[in-house]
Amino acid sequence: MGSSMAERAASDAMLAFEGVSHRFGDLPVLERIDLKIARGGFVALVGPSGCGKTTLLNLAAGLAQPDAGAVYYAGARLTRPNTSAGYLTQDDALLPWRDVLANVALPLEIKGVDRPTRFARARDIIAKVGLAGFEHHRPSELSGGMRKRVSLARTLIYRPETLLLDEPFGALDAQTRVLMQKQLIDLYDELELTVLLVTHDIGEALVLADRVVLLTARPGRIAEVLDVEHGASRDVFRRERRNDDLYAHIWDHLAAQAAEPGGI
Repeated sequence: MGSSMAERAASDAMLAFEGVSHRFGDLPVLERIDLKIARGGFVALVGPSGCGKTTLLNLAAGLAQPDAGAVYYAGARLTRPNTSAGYLTQDDALLPWRDVLANVALPLEIKGVDRPTRFARARDIIAKVGLAGFEHHRPSELSGGMRKRVSLARTLIYRPETLLLDEPFGALDAQTRVLMQKQLIDLYDELELTVLLVTHDIGEALVLADRVVLLTARPGRIAEVLDVEHGASRDVFRRERRNDDLYAHIWDHLAAQAAEPGGI
């Protein structure tokens, strides 16, 4: 038999949510989510706390299954963990007794890759995130931004096509956060990644993403999808005035959602 209509509709997207709804027991979290993310796209999810943003990442990672609808990755329905996607959270989750090299190489060690190969790969990606020379430092000897770079390198070492990012820079100070945003954009361009980002920072969403998806208060529904204009290249160090109206529009949306019963 041929593929279903939904499968054909999702086949042109790297990641697609088709009529996705999800509950935690009796609590509806997501409702009728329809969203496609093209290969090479950078999409930010913005909405009130508890509206299901992280749940969408978990569904995209294949760590959970929707109660209704389906999630597709590269045209195939996701029914198991998505090994083509790397998942980076706010917590760096580094092993304190391992140095940078051994922390970054850990995913390949788990997969059984031999020591010379995994360490060579680890050194390469450590250099890409700007930490060459720190291979033998332990996490306790690094700044918060450096630990986040180690975590990012560990996520990238097995060469995922897609990055799922859940408030990855939320715990960093403002200056370090901007530097990490610049690092992310450089890697996004160099490695030709597809990115789905959860953030509460409107400025971060507008400087990084091509599209911003606004979600309603729980149960999360898509209220609006906004296209973001960038110049010849994204400049994380300067706020683009062309997006000031979008910034205000998103704030108005969040304020309206906070006024809803149960909104935050």
